Amino acid sequence: MQETASPIRPTDDAARDLARRLLHQVRTAALATVSADGFPNATRIAFLDMNGAGLTLVSSLSAHAQAIMADPRCAVLVGELPGKGDPLAGPRLSLRALAHQVPRDSEDHRHLESLWLAAHPKARLYAGFADFHFLRLEWRDASLNGGFGKAFELVPADLHQGHAKD
Repeated sequence: MQETASPIRPTDDAARDLARRLLHQVRTAALATVSADGFPNATRIAFLDMNGAGLTLVSSLSAHAQAIMADPRCAVLVGELPGKGDPLAGPRLSLRALAHQVPRDSEDHRHLESLWLAAHPKARLYAGFADFHFLRLEWRDASLNGGFGKAFELVPADLHQGHAKD
């Protein structure tokens, strides 16, 4: 019996660079959470790359924020939004993460808010509302689809801008 070759390529610097570029250039992402009934739920979120972690601003009234408070496991999908052509031909990165709420009264929250508002200035309208808080998304691992036949598995260190070469 012949073994099937793995579709996963060895992770190289080109894959790391593409994954970092995808993370850095996007301002929105898809977030998947585990609902109280055990089923997955997906939503679109505003997003910011924090060089090795993700950041989003959520309302505690939202279903996805409530799901994360009950179970911090989540997944994030980022990628280039296609213009014309096959939407599955473009690169995309799927990341598994643990979400951690940043305390509103912390210095960390104040620092993140200034970074967030620089990237998402329209959020100034609601960022100060009492029900809004930041979630830091701690990457566990990632799967990069760099296009047809270009699949890679990455670890958190691969997603840091300062990653050392192999």
